[in-house]
Amino acid sequence: MEAPQESNQIQSSFKETETPQPFTDLENQRNHELEEVEVIFNYSKRAQWLRAAVLGANDGLLSTASLIMGVGAVRQDPKTMILSGIAGLIGGACSMAIGEFVSVYSQYDTELAQLKRETRSASELEEKKKRLPSPLQAAIASAFAFSVGAVIPLFGAVFVKDYVARVGVVIGLASLGLIGFGWLGAVLGHAPVVRSSLRVLLGGWLAIGITYGLTKAIGSTGL
Repeated sequence: MEAPQESNQIQSSFKETETPQPFTDLENQRNHELEEVEVIFNYSKRAQWLRAAVLGANDGLLSTASLIMGVGAVRQDPKTMILSGIAGLIGGACSMAIGEFVSVYSQYDTELAQLKRETRSASELEEKKKRLPSPLQAAIASAFAFSVGAVIPLFGAVFVKDYVARVGVVIGLASLGLIGFGWLGAVLGHAPVVRSSLRVLLGGWLAIGITYGLTKAIGSTGL
């Protein structure tokens, strides 16, 4: 008569060990969902950084090309056009770096104050501080992106001696760069590629044309 009792005890203990399984599966599912959310967040954060870099490079290209063409409207010698492009590259890169540093540092201070209010332990605070944006990295990235874009039209002014050919090369390189940055920005932002590229190209042509025309008009007054 003892054998059935032992069998019942074994079956009941086996059932007891099986009952936590649904809770374990649910916990694993939640952990998997949290990991997916974290991966999506990381990709979203990277896409924002890439898009900001593309915009910075586009700004550098357009600013430098407009400056070279504006100065070239009144001074046709290559040295003046090249020096104006170099000055635009240096000044624009410094301006972008300082502006990005101040902006990201303000964001850093705000998020750090929020973490201090929500975090109880110092070790947890230090761990979360590592995830905050770095103002120095943002400044360097912004200056580098601007410089990459500014170098494109500057090459056209450096290697071509004839004025008419130099203007054509600068406009051609700037146009190719604008199309490329417009395409890349559209891909990162999931926007229509052709429409976005044309919008960036036409906007760039408009900025270069206005700069050239107004500088030419002001220069013709004898100032």
